[in-house]
Amino acid sequence: MSDSQWVSSSMPYLTPKSAGAADAWSAETAALGRRGTQRIVHAGEVPAPPVVAGLLGVPEGETVVVRRRLMLLDGLPNELTDTYYPAGIACGTPLAGTAKIPGGAITLLAELGYAGAAVREDVTARMPDEEEKEVLCTAPDEPVLQLTRLTLDRRGRPVQVDVMTMPAHRQRLHYEMTIG
Repeated sequence: MSDSQWVSSSMPYLTPKSAGAADAWSAETAALGRRGTQRIVHAGEVPAPPVVAGLLGVPEGETVVVRRRLMLLDGLPNELTDTYYPAGIACGTPLAGTAKIPGGAITLLAELGYAGAAVREDVTARMPDEEEKEVLCTAPDEPVLQLTRLTLDRRGRPVQVDVMTMPAHRQRLHYEMTIG
């Protein structure tokens, strides 16, 4: 594997952190001697796109909260992430703002009573749109991976949908699963 490829595991992004701990992206990259930062491009209320509405179980176009972040690895674009929350969970909380959330959003969700208990992920490959090409600095013929993650609480209620877009040749997704 080359230095430019990133191996990502989902588990650190599903577990709340202790008070004062770094967010999962910063901690994961630091543990590997790399520098992971993020830029919050947008946060606030938006109409739910069709796929997100279906996953959250709300009508298409219903108000949801989104946080759009550009994830940087050693200063270079590595991933574009849109994280959506039901309005009833996120409105009026730091999830709807552009400030960094201590410990990350998963930690805040747990503090609000919405700890994740189950996750469903789908990964697809596709060609990026023009905005994604520009933001992620991809070549004209370079595909992206899109990982869509639905997080459910212990009662099976959807609490978060992540739509992550990343240059395919710079990524390797790693999964470990425990059969209970």
